[in-house]
Amino acid sequence: MFMPYETGTYYDEMLEPGGTPKIHYEAVYRALHRLSADELRRKHETAQLRFLRQGVTFTVYSDNSGTERTMPFDPIPIIVPASPWSRIERGMIQRVTALNLFLDDVYGDQHIVRDGIVPSRLVTGNPSYYSGPALSAGSPKGSQIFLAGIDLIRDERGEYRVLEDNLRNPSGISYVYQNRSVMRQAFPELFRRQSVLSLDRQLGILHETMLSHAPLRHYGASGPRAVLLTPGPYNSAYYDHVFLAQQMGVELVEGRDLVVLDHVVYEKTIRGLQRVDIVYRRIDDDFLDPLAFRPDSMLGVPGLLEAFRRGNVAILNGIGNGVADHKGVYAYVPDMIRYYLNEEPLIPNVPTYLLDDPEQRDYVFRHIDRLVVKNVGASGGYDMLIGPHASEEEIERFRIKIRANPGQYIAQPTVKLSRAPSYHNDRVYPCHIDLRVFVMHGESTHVLPGGLSRVALKEGSLVVNSSQGGGGKDTWVLSERGNRVC
Repeated sequence: MFMPYETGTYYDEMLEPGGTPKIHYEAVYRALHRLSADELRRKHETAQLRFLRQGVTFTVYSDNSGTERTMPFDPIPIIVPASPWSRIERGMIQRVTALNLFLDDVYGDQHIVRDGIVPSRLVTGNPSYYSGPALSAGSPKGSQIFLAGIDLIRDERGEYRVLEDNLRNPSGISYVYQNRSVMRQAFPELFRRQSVLSLDRQLGILHETMLSHAPLRHYGASGPRAVLLTPGPYNSAYYDHVFLAQQMGVELVEGRDLVVLDHVVYEKTIRGLQRVDIVYRRIDDDFLDPLAFRPDSMLGVPGLLEAFRRGNVAILNGIGNGVADHKGVYAYVPDMIRYYLNEEPLIPNVPTYLLDDPEQRDYVFRHIDRLVVKNVGASGGYDMLIGPHASEEEIERFRIKIRANPGQYIAQPTVKLSRAPSYHNDRVYPCHIDLRVFVMHGESTHVLPGGLSRVALKEGSLVVNSSQGGGGKDTWVLSERGNRVC
């Protein structure tokens, strides 16, 4: 069934330029060849049906109806050998460590701003910067980031680069697990003779990491109590919330299930009020506490911020984290690594132009047809211009928007995202991909082996986001010792 294709000028995850498989893909390549077109179609349909039955869905906002759809699944995995994964792992630990130090600093003495490393306008002028009273009087230093989702790409040379940092409410871990579960059941032949690192213990590590953020107080034998705070079933990532709560063994709650009394947070249960020590929130800052943020919020918990400030509850991820994953601040993360850690970045950024700098803006206007322009406040591939694919009218529209509000946009070179073979609409063809790596940070920092490989299923598209119809692939990290541990 599988037929090699021309890799062109793109780096291909599976194939060498001549069309032969890379060494770590040989077994999967042969297994795909042995499947007939009918077998592959039936297996793929079975996999999609499993996603539907388990309620693994995501809202596709580009659809005018905004309907829920099953998460598009691509059965051809992304395989990462042990050596490059080791570098990714070390690079992600380095990056999240520096970002944590940055968040501690900007909500403290702001040394990095005073020393002229990061411009003040990108911190105090940042809409995600929380400028109220001290946030974490009772919380330990370095506790802002509990779970980060760092998006990586590979360029035409096959080198990994960081595309984006997600430090507020990164989603997708549930899809990592469902992709693996479906692959093992629908395509067991692809796993033969593969030594894939297991995901089995990772949610236990996530739970332990979460508990390590508990406020400093005496706990009984049962230890600290954590809940996952969700906006509810109409949220596009609700499946992710349900999965994580179930797998970590914590209560899934909405704002109405919690109450703050004497600056202590309690959950309302059939056994009465139960004290809550950790709130893993999947609600944006603005909606978290109507007494401190948006007074019209029906999702949050009145008094939660004050309970947090007094050190009676931990809120994960930290309030105000958005100042660090802002697309303008992103350009300075390599400088943060040098400043706080005295190290060179192991995984570099994509070069980035800040458009409120007149010189950089002038360069971008002259080369806009070769660049990607992004709104610093948008996500999911929205309000973005891909210069080489844009019409003159679209380019002119973005020029007008940039002139009106230059600080709202950044620009980057059009990186030739790596491609991988994908199965969609009964055919196999190369599609662009990226990789979201999940980093857990507590008393120590741990990287989930693999992550969520996202694929732009529309042929030629560079937009991999699930909210715009992109799909997911299982991501295999190969064991160094060759043990079968999948």
